[in-house]
Amino acid sequence: MNEINSSQFADAIKNDEIVILDFYSTECPPCEALAPKFEALSELYGAHVKFLKIYRQDNRDLATELGVSSSPSIIFFKNGEKVGDILSGGVRRADMQNQLDELLPDQIVKEIKSKIVPKITETEVLIIGGGPAGLTAGIYLAQAKVKTIIIDIAMPGGQVSTTHQVSNYPGFIDPVNGYMLSHYMTEQTKLAGVEFRTAVDVSNVDLIKKELIVDAQETIKAKKIIIATGASPRFINIPGEKEFKGKGVSYCATCDAKYYHDKEVVIIGGGNTAVEESEFISKFASKITMIHQFDKLTSNKEAQERAMNNPKIKILFEHEPRAFEKNGDKMVVQVENLKTKEISKIETDGIFVFVGMKPNLDLFTDALDMDEWGYIKANDEMKTSLPDVYAVGDVISKKYRQITTAVADGTIASIALTKELS
Repeated sequence: MNEINSSQFADAIKNDEIVILDFYSTECPPCEALAPKFEALSELYGAHVKFLKIYRQDNRDLATELGVSSSPSIIFFKNGEKVGDILSGGVRRADMQNQLDELLPDQIVKEIKSKIVPKITETEVLIIGGGPAGLTAGIYLAQAKVKTIIIDIAMPGGQVSTTHQVSNYPGFIDPVNGYMLSHYMTEQTKLAGVEFRTAVDVSNVDLIKKELIVDAQETIKAKKIIIATGASPRFINIPGEKEFKGKGVSYCATCDAKYYHDKEVVIIGGGNTAVEESEFISKFASKITMIHQFDKLTSNKEAQERAMNNPKIKILFEHEPRAFEKNGDKMVVQVENLKTKEISKIETDGIFVFVGMKPNLDLFTDALDMDEWGYIKANDEMKTSLPDVYAVGDVISKKYRQITTAVADGTIASIALTKELS
């Protein structure tokens, strides 16, 4: 594995061979998460593929020319030509491996796969999920000298990473950007001594045996497990939603509001998330139409007042969306008036959906006691119905879901768990 710069790039890819190039940056958590995966693959595929790294900040012109806009970004070349998809952000080992396998003859792929040696890692505590609850539990456990591993199928931070600003987290006089709060928490957890496996594929989760498989090659066995997988935005399941997800329909204001400068958007929902994010989106959009099924907003009063007094925001009460459509560069929302049953259409530049959350439990097949909404039941020490399995944060059944309540859950679980281990 070699590092190159822009002047060496043309010569590095011109030969009749396969090249994988990593555009990385410093002070970049996704780059740090990628590095061990990239190195491990270079050891496996290095006899047949050239592995190269390039520092993006010092080679911006080349990055722009190749369509690289973020770090890390992985580009594949064959016979000097760019091939396949650019992988960026929280890059998974499996995604890199799949593209490499497609570029190599089947026999060579079989030979490489035969060299993969399964690895077994043992730890005292395995935390599944790296949001505020999981990170807090990790800090407390590591400081108590409990060997702990945090696993996340994405990058650490959870929903906080995509929150514009957090103004009610203790210790910050001024509002803090969500991604920075996540970064601070993650770095503190690393410094405490927690091991991480991030942006990984997780399979064969067995809560009874307390083990799982990461990236199809590492089995992690634990004495105790903490489930901290959080919750995700809920779909409204109407025609056009899945088809246009990421192509006009968004679930993250922080990620996508900047693309609607001086444009019109529609927001679906009227709860805390919808109303609070509408304020952020209004910094970019020229007009916002909020569609809400009830006759009044259900968010906190302060957020309601700001939304009602914002000249850019118009609220359609007692309306529901029925379909999303595309009309050239515009999105179209079919909307029903719940009083008159009349169907009308609203043309807009983009749609944001904020209609609640659902617990992230797809990884688990073992029988956990759940509430009627599908959240895990946990007692006052965060213990679930399964022995030595705890659950914390937004994935559990509780009345309030905030960053501070998630942090509290993580604290409680880690203290209770540490006492049991000792």
